[in-house]
Amino acid sequence: MKFVGAHVSASGGVDNAPLNAMKIGAKAFALFTKNQRQWVAKPLETKTIDAFHTNLEASGVLPKHILPHDSYLINLGHPEVEKLEKSRDAFIDELERCRILGLDRLNFHPGSHLVKVGKRDPEYMDKIMQAELGCLDVISESLNIAIEATKDSDVKLVIENTAGQGSNLGYKFEHLAHIIDKVEDKSRVGVCIDTCHMFTAGYDIRTREAYDKTWQSFDSIVGSQYLMGMHINDSKPKLGSRVDRHHSLGEGEIGWDAFSYIMNDSRMDDIPLVLETIDESIWTEEIEALYAFVK
Repeated sequence: MKFVGAHVSASGGVDNAPLNAMKIGAKAFALFTKNQRQWVAKPLETKTIDAFHTNLEASGVLPKHILPHDSYLINLGHPEVEKLEKSRDAFIDELERCRILGLDRLNFHPGSHLVKVGKRDPEYMDKIMQAELGCLDVISESLNIAIEATKDSDVKLVIENTAGQGSNLGYKFEHLAHIIDKVEDKSRVGVCIDTCHMFTAGYDIRTREAYDKTWQSFDSIVGSQYLMGMHINDSKPKLGSRVDRHHSLGEGEIGWDAFSYIMNDSRMDDIPLVLETIDESIWTEEIEALYAFVK
């Protein structure tokens, strides 16, 4: 069974997120548990936590179908020690906020190496590969530190694939596998696949043949057992452009067929399928259109 929703606003308090999910007919949703543009937030108040649970029960959405997202400021692969420590502390705090709210997963972007190498440099590829591998190891270390700091928690650390824009890592399935391989407690780690990011990173899903090939690659390199959520987005940029710009479903370069395949793929059963498309005024229609594909 599929559980579709969207990344809804938590403006005014996280307790408003379930109410906003109800308004669009969502059976799943994502939210920020704090202002995503700030490093520090005041602790969650008891009345807010209680209101969140009351509203969540009214919405009918199960905690396992909620995919919180961490702050965009966090970079778990930052090359500067002070900024890396700041990111790690903020990430651990986000994990704790999820635990307090009774949520079992936290979605995050892996990190960026921030190394700048001119493409005319004769050693460009070697330097980029070295920077990527070093950063991936730092990200894995960050996850191990976070898991150790929250060892009494069962919140899963859900790595999101990226488009590969700038020096962002996670645009290759091999990146995700590398990180997971070096995480000591693999019961605490998972993956979220964003369809726009997947597509612009070079993984085609537009035809039945291409879709099957891409997901067979994911299964063999990462493993479908790690799939714990998806972001359902069309793409403004073309295949392999390495640019992250979402579009409304059916309006971009991916087209509707890929989303039909997803809605009939058992790998996507019982996980949150979350819209991050650009026009929230049509989220209800997009959710209904996705469910209409189910055979």
